[in-house]
Amino acid sequence: MSMEKKRPQLNLTELHQLKWLLGGALAVLSAWTVLYMDIEAWLWLVVITVATPVVMRWPVLTLHVPRWAHRLAFPLFVALFAVDFYLNREPLPAMIRLALMLVLYRAVTPRKRRDDLQLIVLGLFLVVVAGVISSSPAFGVQIVVFTGCTLMFLLVITLIDSAETGQVAAVVSADDPPAWMRIEWGRLARRLHQATDWRVTLLGAGLFGGVVGLSGLLFFVLPRFEITNTFFLDNMISKSSKTGFSENVKFGDVTKIQEDTSVALRVEVSDNRLIPSDPYWRMLVLDLYKNGAFGVSDELKDQMRPERRRSARVAGSARPRAGDAVWTFYLEGGVSRYLPLLGSFQQLQFNDGPQDYAINDELRMLRVEKTPPKMFAYRVEGMRYASELGRPEVRQRRDAYPSMREVPEDAEGRRSEAPGAPTFLKLELSDADMAKVKAWVDALDAPPEDAKAFAERAGEWLKRNHAYSLNMNLGEGDGDVLVRWIESSQPGHCELFAGAFTMMARAAGYPARMVTGFRGGVWNAGTGHLSIRNSDAHAWCEIFDGATGTWVRVDPTPGATTAPAPGARAESTEAMLQRISHTGWTAKLDGMRMFWYRRIVDFDQSSQIELAKDAKDVIENRAKKLKAMIGKKLEAIGAWLREPWDVMRLVAWVFVVVTAFGVVLGWRNYGRGLWMRWRSGMTRGGVDPVRREAGRWLRKIAERKKPEGADEEWGRVRAELERLRYGPRVGWPNPQGAFRRAKRVCRKRDGSV
Repeated sequence: MSMEKKRPQLNLTELHQLKWLLGGALAVLSAWTVLYMDIEAWLWLVVITVATPVVMRWPVLTLHVPRWAHRLAFPLFVALFAVDFYLNREPLPAMIRLALMLVLYRAVTPRKRRDDLQLIVLGLFLVVVAGVISSSPAFGVQIVVFTGCTLMFLLVITLIDSAETGQVAAVVSADDPPAWMRIEWGRLARRLHQATDWRVTLLGAGLFGGVVGLSGLLFFVLPRFEITNTFFLDNMISKSSKTGFSENVKFGDVTKIQEDTSVALRVEVSDNRLIPSDPYWRMLVLDLYKNGAFGVSDELKDQMRPERRRSARVAGSARPRAGDAVWTFYLEGGVSRYLPLLGSFQQLQFNDGPQDYAINDELRMLRVEKTPPKMFAYRVEGMRYASELGRPEVRQRRDAYPSMREVPEDAEGRRSEAPGAPTFLKLELSDADMAKVKAWVDALDAPPEDAKAFAERAGEWLKRNHAYSLNMNLGEGDGDVLVRWIESSQPGHCELFAGAFTMMARAAGYPARMVTGFRGGVWNAGTGHLSIRNSDAHAWCEIFDGATGTWVRVDPTPGATTAPAPGARAESTEAMLQRISHTGWTAKLDGMRMFWYRRIVDFDQSSQIELAKDAKDVIENRAKKLKAMIGKKLEAIGAWLREPWDVMRLVAWVFVVVTAFGVVLGWRNYGRGLWMRWRSGMTRGGVDPVRREAGRWLRKIAERKKPEGADEEWGRVRAELERLRYGPRVGWPNPQGAFRRAKRVCRKRDGSV
């Protein structure tokens, strides 16, 4: 009789190989967290990603590094960190690059227990920093993988320490490398497969998944507290805008943004009926044109002064009205420090707590101190949307810092008066260029002092002479670039059309300004939100109408929608959302990211109450549907039973009962045995199910008192069970018959059944 084979165990050499593999994986996972930080560390990321797999495959390469290189490594890293900090003046990016250097060093050099723990600490530092300054849902998956890899790494380290207790560390050199460095990955994979107890593995994976799930459940269930989501690490990164939405916009900046199709802004509204059919998300007003670029003049900067006090809420210039909706904005990191808005608002709240901000009620502009490095959420109540901007409804008292700009001196050294509010009429052009612009304005023959009529004629004139295109090749030439474009027949993009219109309007005596931001968006019906992509970046104009005292939006770019004709039927909200709706895999992925922002990143007490209400409604609706379905089924069964019984119905019932009885009897007598024999043939590790069942019946027989006169039967049954438990598979009796006879003898008491 043969005994069951004991499961093979990994030896010390294989444990070292597994530790080396897990350490390399941990180093790569730690380095990849840089992808979510938007920090310039691509060189170290590429080196770690390439070098670590190489040394994982050939660990002996690490022994060829000379000793002097190890001695100089730490001073070199400190010197690089000092130079990095001196040149960039940013502590956190320099610390992250230093951590990546150390991770690389620990990944490509032989490690002792202390070095393994240092690798874990460095990885945790990078993960924590990425978690603070990132809001990516992919990072949530990566941190779970990192945690699982770290736990397995610590387990292997513990097993190696217990196995090497009392052993003297051997001297390691390239001439005599340790046995574990001669890795055969195929053989190691087979050994891992043989030594793995899949029941324990599944149990461990289930426990780990249960802990993750329980943590998520506690996150949703525990009461929320009003704590800020802003950490000191956010303030250690001086983030600059990745887009052209800054104080100086050169021709082509907005076009570069349009080439990027990633989502820049997500918006959800409490009342979909208030979503405009063609929204213009205003961000920045530009009034200065100089040297072929639009920017913000000193006069306008003087009006946009930051508030003295940080605050989580900003009172707007609109009066509250019945039916005001709540707009929640999720602005991606690195877009701009100017927040997209449709117009004036009643109140704005920063979801990340108090912020340093500046606001201009006249321009409907709001900016934070610096460009947010990660997703930035804010909620707006009572937002107004119109194609004309008038005076603010409410004059809020603003406690802003005074202007620090020096007052210029005249030729005699006397202080001149500080410049006042911008007139939006300034043009810095040569006399020749100005003469050309005025000639074009005169050719329009627009009615005097009628800004809307001038806007209509100037827009049509530009669209007649120029087509729309993102590619424009004007070439070199003399004079202002924008004037040369107007004079040519070259196609142009939105910046050129908006800049040309602003120039012509000012030459005609109408105050005008350029506005940059986003236009449009698509509707994600799955999660009920608007998605605005960088490709929706746009530039348009606003011209002042003296007759009404309002700034009128003008979009001279070809393809821009015009106002509906008088008496035209307004488009319904359902039709509008259907027209701009977006489906497909990209919409589903965007919906997942929106869910991550809404339910994880921006999860507060109000979101918790909303989620609990939604869950309650879903459970109640499902319970009502289930109750109604069960009621219908019972009613149908009752109606069927009340119908007259005939021979066919009786035969059908007898057939069903007999069939069910036959299935149960067949499974007990034959099916279970065939199933166990099939499972026995498929077993590659662990205890054979037939042998396990035979052992169970042997224990039962041993616990029973043998009846008198049953020695022969008990001995025969015991022999069959022992053959099934310990004997070779080729000599087995029928397992199901043996188990049935064992059950029969176990029921006997004193010779009676």
